[in-house]
Amino acid sequence: MSSRREIRSVYIEWAKLRSKARFSLSSSDVMHYPLPEMHVRVEDLSLSPPSGYGYRPLLERLGARANVPVDSVVHAQGTSMANHLAMAALLEPGDEVLLEEPGYEAIFSAAQYLGARIRRFPRKLETGFQVDPREIERAISPRTRMIAITNLHNPSGVRTPDSALKMVGQIARSVGAHVLVDEVYLEMCFDSPWRSAFHLGPNFVVTSSLTKAYGLTALRCGWVFAAPALAERMWRLNDLFGANSPYPVDLLSVMALDQLPQIAARSKKLLDTNRGLLKAFLDSRTDLVAIWPEAGTIVFPQLTTGHADAFCQLLMERYETSVVPGRFFDAPEHFRIGVGGDTENVREALSRVGAALDEFAAKA
Repeated sequence: MSSRREIRSVYIEWAKLRSKARFSLSSSDVMHYPLPEMHVRVEDLSLSPPSGYGYRPLLERLGARANVPVDSVVHAQGTSMANHLAMAALLEPGDEVLLEEPGYEAIFSAAQYLGARIRRFPRKLETGFQVDPREIERAISPRTRMIAITNLHNPSGVRTPDSALKMVGQIARSVGAHVLVDEVYLEMCFDSPWRSAFHLGPNFVVTSSLTKAYGLTALRCGWVFAAPALAERMWRLNDLFGANSPYPVDLLSVMALDQLPQIAARSKKLLDTNRGLLKAFLDSRTDLVAIWPEAGTIVFPQLTTGHADAFCQLLMERYETSVVPGRFFDAPEHFRIGVGGDTENVREALSRVGAALDEFAAKA
């Protein structure tokens, strides 16, 4: 096992330093919401925060929209810190964690940093990347203390039904484990009703944020839903990591939550258009195998021939277009496409992916 000082998120590092391109399909969030459309006035902000754990109006709004009691809500700096707090509160060094494969590298690295022993359960292309509780039963052991699932799945965008999550919860309970469900992409299910997995049982811990679905990345408004005693433990742990969030950002987050229907409508309109472009593109290709998710910004196609790293390099160098290499999700024959950006950028980027695929096939 690597020492803590050596552990870092290779994916986040790549995203910050090496994913930039003239045409980008590497981001998984919706394009940034224009601040003027929130009608923010300087006099609405303040640099004099109240004391205590969390800004009460913000916690109340986060709880109300998910029907979660305020004492079960923990505010965090984005979903990444929410996941870190949840794992740090529940895991001791040497505890076992079951993580999905392919899966989100930053969750893997955070668990590794906390000293967890990591085991994997597969989410297979052949079964549509769905969670198979039987695979979890095969992988779980008496030492397992957490099963972590992204829903919608990152990187495929596939949704896990409540029925499967309930079965996972029962399996986890049999060994005294919790189920951590990262729901940040579930917020993009604008056309189908859903409720948080927090309501599936007391051993469920849920994380999410406003960052992906609404173009509000800069607010870093994330949260954890957990049983009250566990939520209090996370607040106290956050004294070591973040202490207090920036109060002007708390105020902006409250404003955003009060305007969320109109912000969501803008995201839905954008994704309806961009997902249509992506679906038409995928349907036109015989050199890609992809599972089409019901919602969200991302899809995770597999190349039928060749190595995805080589294709991603060609795409970046010759076509000035970025996607996310599948190696960051332990699936090197795949790459992730995100279509939450400007529609004309997405249209041109997909055209360039097609041209790069044609050149890649000719060279192969």
